[in-house]
Amino acid sequence: MKTAFFFAAMAAISPQSVAACCEDDEARLQQIVVTATREKQSLASTLAPVLVIDRDEIELSQARDLADLLRFHAGLEISRNGGAGQTTSVFVRGTDSNHVLVMIDGVKINPGTIGGAAIQNIRPQMIQRIEIVKGPRTSLYGSDAIGGVINVITRKANGEVEFTAGAGRYGTYDRGVTVSWRDDDNALYASYSRFNTDGFPVRTGSSVDRGYDNNSARLQGNTRLGKLDLEFSFWRASGTSEYLDFFATPVSQDYRNQTLSLGLGFAPAENWSSRITLAQLTDDIEQNDSMDFVRTERTTLDWFNSISLGDRQLLSAGIYLSREHAESLSFGTGFDQDRDDHAFYLQDQFDWDRHQLLLALRYGDFESFGGISTWNIEYGYVATDALMLTASLGTGFRSPDATDLFGFGGNPDLLAEESRNVELGLRWQFTDHTSLSVQAFKNDIDNLIQFVVIDPLTFAGQNRNVAKARISGVEMTWRFRNEDWDLRSSLVFQNPENITDDQQLLRRSKRSLTLGITRHLRALDLGFNLLATDQRKDFGFPAPVDIGGYTLVNFNGRYSIGKHWQVSLKVENLLNKDYQTAAGFNSSKRAAFIALNYLIPAK
Repeated sequence: MKTAFFFAAMAAISPQSVAACCEDDEARLQQIVVTATREKQSLASTLAPVLVIDRDEIELSQARDLADLLRFHAGLEISRNGGAGQTTSVFVRGTDSNHVLVMIDGVKINPGTIGGAAIQNIRPQMIQRIEIVKGPRTSLYGSDAIGGVINVITRKANGEVEFTAGAGRYGTYDRGVTVSWRDDDNALYASYSRFNTDGFPVRTGSSVDRGYDNNSARLQGNTRLGKLDLEFSFWRASGTSEYLDFFATPVSQDYRNQTLSLGLGFAPAENWSSRITLAQLTDDIEQNDSMDFVRTERTTLDWFNSISLGDRQLLSAGIYLSREHAESLSFGTGFDQDRDDHAFYLQDQFDWDRHQLLLALRYGDFESFGGISTWNIEYGYVATDALMLTASLGTGFRSPDATDLFGFGGNPDLLAEESRNVELGLRWQFTDHTSLSVQAFKNDIDNLIQFVVIDPLTFAGQNRNVAKARISGVEMTWRFRNEDWDLRSSLVFQNPENITDDQQLLRRSKRSLTLGITRHLRALDLGFNLLATDQRKDFGFPAPVDIGGYTLVNFNGRYSIGKHWQVSLKVENLLNKDYQTAAGFNSSKRAAFIALNYLIPAK
């Protein structure tokens, strides 16, 4: 941690000298986000804390999956059971991994069975930007958004053609192609990538390498017919992941993650815009060494309406219908279940003088446990042209999944897990290039589902709503950004506590620091990312075990050769540290990866 805080101190000193040596550049265009309210708004005016990872950062990072893109940002903790393709979880502000809603272009990809979204299978090549909203957003998006929302926004047609090929340590190979076309009213985008690696020993004490391969395809198109906007979108990731089971036996599984959506946008009146989206999700895992499997198929219909009531009020309302089919077979225990969920949601935004107010409400009717209401109240005050103060209060919930209800220990009488979050924040724009944000939050979560042993001899038991958690903390992020430099430093202090037994929540730290440094030098871009975190606890028998803290540093470089060629270099774990994000599972040693990119610009 001392090394990390030294880097942070250097970053805090550097912007003065950097600003002095650089000429004034044009103000950056205001960054537009949509996830916080489902309405387009500038990042600076958004009341909720929103983090954006843009395309330039994605390209420079050479990340292998979504998890690699998230881990160097404040309030996002990644736990991975080994290397690429292994089970990966993301914890937002200390909440559980299944308390984070993950979407691709607004389509929920969290499975209806056990676990969170398969972020390890989402390839960065198709991503235009990532918007992360911290805090509850179930009023807009429904179940799972207790800790926050991660919305992966994919690339759209820009008329370019692109080819990529790369290789690195552990027998890792990556290649892909992107083709797009557009005119005034039509656009078509298609991409394909293949990633495979021989991997390394994923379990401590083992010498068995476990590999992974991923084939990802993306197809998107849109057209305008009179006053109608039509869009279709398709994404699929499939492949094989090798791993070691509980007894350290080499096994493997085939996976398929897929989304398909059709959207229709129109304007019934001058101040009223409407959009209907029909979407389908498939999340499928088939074990190759047994008959076990888990599968989710979900079809949703979302009708979203936006009505402008003058210059200072924006009303949003919608209806959400979902039909989910979930089935599983695990160690002889299985289920095959259907359920329907319906919801109505309403949001009203006011903006007058220096004040902003957001009110949101959702009522959902769930086949498994009945009705539930959630709400958000957010207020912002522009104290000066450079300083904005915010306050918010909101509730969230997670519906019990099919495994909770019908799997091992299943209990059809389970209630939803519910949360209540309060937050205070400030954003201070020192100059056109330098900003500081601070958020203090407290999130109380009740009715947490926990397996309760009924018979200590046979370990027979049942899932019950018996646990409670409280996560309180402070996040601080400082950023300096101009044409030549992009510097970012964040500190998180939090107390993720299971108040049922007064223990620290598993796999979540109390302190972490992230630091990002990017230098643009004409044709050359250089970047360093640092993550430092203190110790955590993890699953163990008969009691939880400690995982030591660690400091991780990555290096990224990119050199442009003319208008068409780019060569990139990534060195992961530059300091060659031994560290674990999950107890008993190895992480990558120092490893280098190089990639070559060829671009045919749009005409």
